[in-house]
Amino acid sequence: MAMITDSTASFPMSNHTRERVTVAKLTLENFYSNLIAQHEEREMRQVQLEKAMEQEGLAAEDRQMRRTQHAQKETEFLRLKRTRLGLDDFESLKVIGRGAFGEVRLVQKKDTGHIYAMKILRKSDMLEKEQVAHIRAERDILVEADGAWVVKMFYSFQDKRNLYLIMEFLPGGDMMTLLMKKDTLSEEEAQFYIAETVLAIDCIHQLGFIHRDIKPDNLLLDSRGHVKLSDFGLCTGLKKAHRTEFYRNLTCSPPSNFTFQNMNSKRKAETWKKNRRQLAYSTVGTPDYIAPEVFMQNGYNKLCDWWSLGVIMYEMLIVPNMTEPDYKLKDWVFINYTYKRFEGLTARGTIPSYMKAGKL
Repeated sequence: MAMITDSTASFPMSNHTRERVTVAKLTLENFYSNLIAQHEEREMRQVQLEKAMEQEGLAAEDRQMRRTQHAQKETEFLRLKRTRLGLDDFESLKVIGRGAFGEVRLVQKKDTGHIYAMKILRKSDMLEKEQVAHIRAERDILVEADGAWVVKMFYSFQDKRNLYLIMEFLPGGDMMTLLMKKDTLSEEEAQFYIAETVLAIDCIHQLGFIHRDIKPDNLLLDSRGHVKLSDFGLCTGLKKAHRTEFYRNLTCSPPSNFTFQNMNSKRKAETWKKNRRQLAYSTVGTPDYIAPEVFMQNGYNKLCDWWSLGVIMYEMLIVPNMTEPDYKLKDWVFINYTYKRFEGLTARGTIPSYMKAGKL
């Protein structure tokens, strides 16, 4: 029998084969992690049911009836999860947003009449821009963060060209639209929105995620005016499938791309507001809220989200006063978005004590 040597045992693997192996591995990891998560969630719901019945002091017969009803609901829930949905199950009403990788449509589910926001992502663009890991992280956090501070996702499916995320529709618009209408907010309004955003950011941090793209455009408002976080396309988590270093491309865009032409202060502010949306739709996204450690590529953690929140609070309270002709983006962030500019404002107490100036 011929001996197997190192040269015969090791075969070169093509890029195509390597990609297919990686996809298969990630699919298996995701499948079993979802099974474990679903089992833990069912057990948690059962424990919560037992606690609720204990507090209510129900009789044995009533408890058994409640358990039977709960089991029926769990069975129906599993049946619905196995139901395969497609584009034909929804009627498109209108386009409500566009981004670098697709668009968001207002849709109606045909069988129930419920209204949702459908996020459509082009697969080809995501593969070209190496955004697969980010989209997987976005999908995972929308599934895991079943709370009051994150936009809920109800369904997800795909076809040959696109990925589809069916999420709740929030009719209140976003914080950037509010700021563009009002220029600045009162200190009471800023305190309210910042406090709710603190809770929202802490919610995703508790799940082990870093948002990395906190900005007014991603702070949505529900029908009652409460804040919900959205757009987790740059979110990163603890799973290997979430790791793609998006920020390595930021330095490819020189700061001169973000300079302001020589004009008076009023025109500069108007130009800034007018171009603000266009920047948000670029592939890189708007860098206005990115923490210094991300720019300097020194490594970063969840504190980068708190820096972004500090910039948003500044923007809520103070209109940008661009009086110099050649403000570059980094200089603007480092010089203007500092704690000293908040002297005399009682809103400094809005952010908790552990988010001091040096950490924002």
